Amino acid sequence: MVNTRKVRLMTKLAIYEKKEGKEDIKLGKYYRRDFVRMKLLQNLIAVTIGYLLVLAMLVAYHMEYLIREAVNLDYIGIGKAILGVYIIVVTIYLMAAMMGYSFYYNYSRRKLAKYFRMLRKLRSMYQEENDTGEMED
Repeated sequence: MVNTRKVRLMTKLAIYEKKEGKEDIKLGKYYRRDFVRMKLLQNLIAVTIGYLLVLAMLVAYHMEYLIREAVNLDYIGIGKAILGVYIIVVTIYLMAAMMGYSFYYNYSRRKLAKYFRMLRKLRSMYQEENDTGEMED
């Protein structure tokens, strides 16, 4: 006879494993600190590349002015401004990313904990089924 509770539970587990479960199970191998640091490093690289691209576009846009005023420009002041804006952009972006990835990790861990509770429940259903089956023999 088919146990409908067990079938429903197995269906829920299968749906979770097919969809967001793959990412959650991979994420479950990391400590929160390690996961957040890895993502922050990836974001730091992405922000740096993005900032350099925007800076290159600005230089290309103002190239005529830069060539014409090359001798009169305050390169140290320009460098300080570029570095200051970079530090501000990176700080703001990394703080937001750190909060976002921490929340994401915690949310994923809660879903993974629910998944493991359902697995334990399924295991206990199988054990109950085996225990009652052995007694009837």
